Amino acid sequence: MDTHKFFVEKMRFHLKEQDTLVFVGWFFDGSTKEHSIKAYLDNRELPLTVQVNRGAEVRQKYIRSINEIEEEVVGIIKLPPDWRNGRRVTLMAAYREEYRKSYAISTAKLGRLENEVSYYVENCHREGSQITVTGWCMSAGDIKLELLDGSRQPISEKVEHYYRKDLLSVFPECDKEAKPGFLVQGTAAGGQSGPFYLEMRGAKNHSRTRLTKWDEGTKLQYVIEKAGDTVRYLERNGVSATAYKIKSKLMHKEGNTYENWRAKYLPSPEELQRQREDIFETEPLFSLVVPLYKTKPQYLREMIDSVTAQTYGNWELCMALAASGEEDAALISILEEYAGRDARIHYQVLPENGGIAENTNAALAMASGDYLVPVDHDDLVPENALYEFASAIRRDDAIDMLYSDEDKVSMDGRHFFEPHFKPDFDLDLLCSVNYICHLLAVRKDVAERAGGYQSAYDGAQDLDFILRCSEQAKKIYHVPKILYHWRCHMDSTASNPESKLYAFEAGRRAIEEHYRRLGIPARVENASFYGMYRTVYEWKEEPLVSIIIPNKDHAEDLKLCLDSIFTKSDYRNFEVVIVENNSTEPETFAYYKELEAGHENVRVVYYEGGFNYSKINNFGAAACRGDYFLLLNNDTEMIDGGCIREMLGYCMREDVGIVGAKLLYADDTIQHAGVILGFGGTAGHAFIGKSRYDTGYFGRILCAQDYSAVTAACMMTKRQAFEAVGGMTGELAVAFNDVDYCLKVRKHGWLVVYDPYAEMHHYESKSRGYEDSPEKVERFNGEVEILLSRWRDQIEQGDPYYNPNLTLDNSDFSLRR
Repeated sequence: MDTHKFFVEKMRFHLKEQDTLVFVGWFFDGSTKEHSIKAYLDNRELPLTVQVNRGAEVRQKYIRSINEIEEEVVGIIKLPPDWRNGRRVTLMAAYREEYRKSYAISTAKLGRLENEVSYYVENCHREGSQITVTGWCMSAGDIKLELLDGSRQPISEKVEHYYRKDLLSVFPECDKEAKPGFLVQGTAAGGQSGPFYLEMRGAKNHSRTRLTKWDEGTKLQYVIEKAGDTVRYLERNGVSATAYKIKSKLMHKEGNTYENWRAKYLPSPEELQRQREDIFETEPLFSLVVPLYKTKPQYLREMIDSVTAQTYGNWELCMALAASGEEDAALISILEEYAGRDARIHYQVLPENGGIAENTNAALAMASGDYLVPVDHDDLVPENALYEFASAIRRDDAIDMLYSDEDKVSMDGRHFFEPHFKPDFDLDLLCSVNYICHLLAVRKDVAERAGGYQSAYDGAQDLDFILRCSEQAKKIYHVPKILYHWRCHMDSTASNPESKLYAFEAGRRAIEEHYRRLGIPARVENASFYGMYRTVYEWKEEPLVSIIIPNKDHAEDLKLCLDSIFTKSDYRNFEVVIVENNSTEPETFAYYKELEAGHENVRVVYYEGGFNYSKINNFGAAACRGDYFLLLNNDTEMIDGGCIREMLGYCMREDVGIVGAKLLYADDTIQHAGVILGFGGTAGHAFIGKSRYDTGYFGRILCAQDYSAVTAACMMTKRQAFEAVGGMTGELAVAFNDVDYCLKVRKHGWLVVYDPYAEMHHYESKSRGYEDSPEKVERFNGEVEILLSRWRDQIEQGDPYYNPNLTLDNSDFSLRR
């Protein structure tokens, strides 16, 4: 790997300061550690300041890049007034102070850049004669956008500008209230096929670009982008590096694409026919409720056709069309056609548009079914969807709510992608992100008690409705099958999140109201990405937390651990109980004396038996005074001061017995972000080895959520729960004692929560855990048998917080082979 290589993603002039360049880029290895940059005009070194952006936003920005980029560099170069007399500006990148040429641009090209608008076209879509273009452009002043046809004639009909949070880090000098994002729509006269152009004109600068990134509802655009990415990688890194990277990617993905999965697991025509012939003793009536507003006629037909094709026949389709103008006539004609053809199809035309919630309530009012099934007006329902729901209810008629997995479908309805395979019901995950969405069915009386849809939460009305229904439902069931296709198009929140900030604010308020109804003191904040939320508990009490740390020698590790707690923790009501276990080094005992002399809240207790992690922690717990225990390894270090308060916030809830932290190796890759039953045949850590800044499968690394287990390397638990289950199991001396403890606590009715905002380094070696002697192998195998003997049914049934369609072969939540 050539660690010196630095790739410049963008070079531009500063928006406000004359003779100032700004560049954005990243190093080959994705990190800035031991790297530095210098800038030169010919042989003159130039003043250069560097800002490093890191975090989940950076990781997400480059998610499709061949490189795994964790840190982004924004550099500002001050040019001399006579820079035009020079030949070129050069960036020299260094690894460990060894500088090499990395990037160069001629002053002639810089002269042309000086008058250009900084912009990026992210998507172009054509549907019939309508053209839609999205992207961003940034300039010191206002920019006028114009869509042009092949004759350079304006065809723009609609131009919208919106806020883009993601650009603030790479345009640090821009106005924080700026709206650089854009959506431009126009109509091609006479069916013109192109070419088309986008013109951006400011007071002093001007750019025009030919539109090439056309999305016609196929996968072609993705292929083109990946091909372009590979070419850029080839240019930077050479043939051998590119070949290796592509080979590794292909080996990881081969035979495991969603297309292959669909071919293997979708119901066959024979299975669909069998479903049609199946006889139910009692047939629940499903009322599919659909609000219609400015629906495209083609999408309306496809949605209705997907419902009429259901293999389960006891349904009704209730549609409420909100008045929207001249296009209503075509929609009414379609509704009349289908209603005349099938008595199960009903519709009404509303005199005005009352908003998404009120329009949905109008459709709900038409429903007479046992279960209400909300469906969006342009999405698709697979043929077997209602059959699978009816079958689940046949097995258990106490089910009040059901939901399924889902995927996305292209605008032309032919290509399916981004499957979301969900966990079973997880209220903590739901309060982090609306992972349930579709397909959802709610018993009618439950929905009525919940109060239907609330217009105060328009934009997040689904999340609010699901939360209120979940409060009323006694049993919620997850069908782990793809039973909904969400059409992904230019107007969707996923395509343009910045344009629907009101929706995310509505979601935040909906979750906060949910906590208020439950009597839980909490406020809700927007998290790293739009549509993700963070819960901050505001308990008045500050109970004593007893930190239990087993220790044998390694005084330096213990000192690092405790110093981080003493100096960083913003929660101060804690005690430390160190469980000494057969140390031999004099330095260790000297440190114990120093600790006890210097800290009133530190005690050392002595466990004289051989190493047994379970018994050591049980022994330490008996010496604790607190109502909450924090089991902590001595090779951990607190990253920031909020860890204890974060975990305690969740643990103080009545329904929570255990809280686990996000643990990182020394290189900032993930050591623990929850435990999944079934990994390795027993249980294993989720997302192990992923970057600290990775988002994980549908953002799950970043979301507070429930798990079957978490690691005891940093685990908070209620004393009440610890004593109720008899502490940790002594037969599990080394392995799986934390998994076993979590499962015991869950069996008693408490939840186990993973809190991503409680972060600590865990300096355990990545190679630790290999059983490299006959004695260790025998001991490990024995503990595997103990775990399986106690929890075989739970492991074989599958982890409720995972999904049977995802692999157990690795920890990245990829598709099952």
